[in-house]
Amino acid sequence: MKRVAVLGGGPAGAMTAERLASAGVDTVILDEKLAWEKPCGGGITYKAYREYPFLLENDTPKKIVRRSFLAESRVGAVGMELTQPLLIYSRKDLNGMMLKRAEKAGAQVEQARVMGIERRDSGWEVRTKTGSLTADYVVVATGARNPLRDVGTQWTAGDTMIALGYYVPAAQEHIDIHFFPQFEGYIWVFPRCGHLSVGICGKGESSAALRARLESYMREKEISLKDAMFFAHAIPALESGAFRNNRVAGDGWMAVGDAAGLVDPVTGEGLYYAFRSGDLASQALLNDAHPLAERADVYRRMMRHDFMEDLIFGAGLAKRFFIQRFLFSTVPARMIEFMRKSPRFREIVQDLFAGTQGYLDLKKRLMESLNGTLLELFMGTMLGTRVVKEPNG
Repeated sequence: MKRVAVLGGGPAGAMTAERLASAGVDTVILDEKLAWEKPCGGGITYKAYREYPFLLENDTPKKIVRRSFLAESRVGAVGMELTQPLLIYSRKDLNGMMLKRAEKAGAQVEQARVMGIERRDSGWEVRTKTGSLTADYVVVATGARNPLRDVGTQWTAGDTMIALGYYVPAAQEHIDIHFFPQFEGYIWVFPRCGHLSVGICGKGESSAALRARLESYMREKEISLKDAMFFAHAIPALESGAFRNNRVAGDGWMAVGDAAGLVDPVTGEGLYYAFRSGDLASQALLNDAHPLAERADVYRRMMRHDFMEDLIFGAGLAKRFFIQRFLFSTVPARMIEFMRKSPRFREIVQDLFAGTQGYLDLKKRLMESLNGTLLELFMGTMLGTRVVKEPNG
C-alpha cells in the first residue's frame, strides 16, 4: 500500500491521516472547506479525551465546563456537577487543530472538492475540480452529506435527525439541556469561547417546526436573537436495523465518522466516534498480518468489538427514552425526578454525560441502583425488558 487518499478533513479524516502518515504511509487529505464551523455544540466527552489526551492537552481555545442543568417542560430543572468536565470547542478551531496535527505527521493537505471516485485495477482514481490523483485505498470521511453514493453509509430519512440553531453573542458557564413531552430530541445551550451555541436536534418534525420550537424557548429564556448567526445541518441517527446493515467498508475503502453513520442515537454525540473510527481505520490499514483485500473486514470486526453493539442497543433505546411514558409522565421527566432524590442515579447520568456508561451494561447498573416495583417499571419502559425476581427475592 503506497498511497491512501482521505476524502474529508474533519476530525475523523484528520485522525486517520495523522495515524497513517505517522506510520510512514503516503497520505493525502482532500477537503473542499478544510477547517470550518460545523453546526453543533462541539462537546468532547471525558471518554474521548481520556482515550486521546491531546484533546485536552493543547493550546487550542476551548471551554472546560463543569456544571449542567437538565430540564423537562413539566417538572423543571435539576443541576448536576460534572465529575468529569466536558470540553467545548469551536468546530473550526477543533478541525484546524486536527489538520495541523495530520500535516505535522507528514500528511499532504489539499483544499479540493472531490467530484467522484472510480475503481482502477487494484487502486482508485479520485477526481477533483482541478484534476485527479491515484490511490491504493480511500478513506471516506465526507460527513453526513456524503456525495459518493457507492461508498459509506446508506440511510433513509428515518435514519437522520435535523440539527439547527444559532451562535449567540452571549456568555454563561454551564450547559443547559431541555427535553419536551413527545419529542424525539432536545434543545441545548453550550458555552463556547466568545459565544453560545443554542440549538435543537430531533426527529419527526420539520425544520420549520424545530426552529419555531427553539425560538419560543429562546424567548422564554430571554436569549436574544440580535446578531445571532443561524445554522442547520442533518446528522446521522440510525435505527437499529440500519446500524446492523451499516455499510462501513468495502473493496478498497473504509468510511469513518459521520460518513459511516457513527453517532450516538440518543445524545447525537459524534465526536468520540469520529476520533475512534479514524483510529481503528488506521490500525486496520496498517495491519500487515492481513492482505490488503481483507482489511475492510478487519475494520468491521474491530468496530463491532469496540462500540458498534452499544450503538445498536442505544438505537433501540432512543425512541423509548424520548417518546414512551413512565408513571404517567415522560422518561426524561422521571429521570430528572430520580436525579433529585437519588445520588446513585445522578452518578449514572453523570457517567452517561462523560461517555463512560455504555448502553449495554446500563441495565445491570440500574438494577443495582433501583429497587422493587419501581425498578421493574423503569426497566420495562426504558430497556424494553422485565425484571424477573428470584423466588425468595
